[in-house]
Formats: sequence, C-alpha cells, structure tokens
Amino acid sequence: MIKVHLDTDLGGDIDDLCALALLLSRKDVQITGVTTVCDNLGQRAGYTRYVLDLEGRRDIPVAAGAEAEGGYFRQVYGLPPHEAYWSEPAPALPGPLDDALALIKNSLDQGAILVGIGSYTNLRLFGEKYPGCLERARLFLMGGYLYPVRPGFPQWGNQMDFNVQADVRSAHYALQHAGSVTLIPLTVTVETALRRAYLPALRQAGSLGSLIAAQAEAFATEYQYETLFGGTCPGLPRDLINFQHDPLACAIALGWDMGVEFEEAPMVVEEQDGCLVERFAPGAQGAPVRVVTKIDAEAFNRYWLELITLT
Repeated sequence: MIKVHLDTDLGGDIDDLCALALLLSRKDVQITGVTTVCDNLGQRAGYTRYVLDLEGRRDIPVAAGAEAEGGYFRQVYGLPPHEAYWSEPAPALPGPLDDALALIKNSLDQGAILVGIGSYTNLRLFGEKYPGCLERARLFLMGGYLYPVRPGFPQWGNQMDFNVQADVRSAHYALQHAGSVTLIPLTVTVETALRRAYLPALRQAGSLGSLIAAQAEAFATEYQYETLFGGTCPGLPRDLINFQHDPLACAIALGWDMGVEFEEAPMVVEEQDGCLVERFAPGAQGAPVRVVTKIDAEAFNRYWLELITLT
C-alpha cells in the first residue's frame, strides 16, 4: 500500500480534481490526509471534503492550510463562481493553520510521500514549525522550470510556473530544505491533455466522473483552450479542454513510468526580478533533485482516462 499526503489548491483549475480522482481510483493507495493551500476562508477545503464525501471517503482527513489573504502570495487568488462548477452547496471547512501542519506531520510520521500540486506555501510553514521534518520527507512537486517547452506545445516561460512563482519565498525554502525532491515541471505537464472526446465516458463513470465532466465543460466554456491551444499547437489534440498538470505529478509519484525520463543533480535556486529561477549545478553542494524531462503523454492520457472510467 502506497501512503500519500496530498497538498492541493483544489477549487480553481480543474486538474486538481482530476488528480484527486486518480488517487481515489488507485486501490493500492492510502490517502493519509489532504491539506489545501491558497485557501479562501476554507472553501477549497470544503470542496475537497465534498469530493471525498461523494466517494464515501469520510475516513480521509482534510484541513485548510495557508489562506489566500495571508500575505504569502504574489496576489490574492480567488475562486471561480460556485454555480458554474458545482451543482450543489459545498460548505467551507475553515480551521487553524496549525491543524493543517499537524496533519502533514501525521502523514509523514506514517511514512507517506507528500505530493504537492499547489504553491509550496504549506511546505515552508510546515518546515518552519517542525524543524528537520521537511528534510526527511519524500516530496513530489508539480512545478519547476529548468528546460524550455518542446516545439509543438505552448511556448510558456518561467513566469507561467504558477506553483513556484505564486509564492517565491516558499518555493525557494522548500527546494532548499527538502531532502528528497522529484519535480514534475510545467515544461513536461503541458504535453498532457484532458480531451472533449473523454466526456461521454466520464459521464458514465459514477458521481465523480460526472462531476469531472461537468466541470470540464464549464472550464472549456470559460477558457477556450480548444481554440487557444488545440487549434494552434500541433503537439496537442484539437479537442483539448485542459492540461493534466497535477494528475501527471500524482501518477509519477505512484510509479507510473511510460516513457518517463529523469535528470538528477544538485540544483541552484535564486530570485531574479521577482521570479525564482532554477538550474542544475552538478558540482554544487546539497542533495540532488530529480526532475522529469520526458514522458509519453498520449500513454498518460489513456492511463488517466482508463483509471477513472474503469474503476
């Protein structure tokens, strides 16, 4: 059994929901806890609790972490209109920050890996509250920008790496203090796709699949990725609804390895013009960081869909 603690900003971009669905669909995974980051008075935690309850998973504890208005972030990040993405109420679940940090510690004390698919704010706050614990944790983090995006995909730069750049101070801290880090960077996750072709199967995949399909349609209407990227990037399917940044991070944390390649070396992180810049430095001191450099994106897309729809 693989024990996993998930740190997420579920409630905005729908790939967090797709990532949680992946973890719930794996029968060999025990989710020891979920903490939310960049929360909005506990509403992200409330959404997470709603999803878990939908699947009958009252056994999984949830705690609201760093608040969006807590002074941690580059700006105050809100949530999309509730009625556009959720068909019924999902009460907020506010709570003391210390409860979220204690939940992370409890998970790590059980031997869980920590998968971070939001900004790294809770990780810094955890490391500061429990000195030495972050150094002993095994982290799998969605984010990082060491190489440019391959041709055929959106040519995004480092500033688009939200999980790192939304809270540079915390990202700098986490990458310097964590003892074991695997980064699943934007430059690789941007090759994945949640496609419109998947929606019929998702609608037949129980309550959670139906929720993903409904939110995917809402997301497609709001962001128009089919036009922006599907129609302009030859490496992506034309019916692209969203990228699967966070599900890919979860899958690699669990050992999915189709076409996956890594590079591993010590890494230097430094702030430049308000952004965090990372680079490999093979001769530098410090623990090596493992970075995903290549995947079989089509194989991952199929893996995710089959996992969610065949459960």
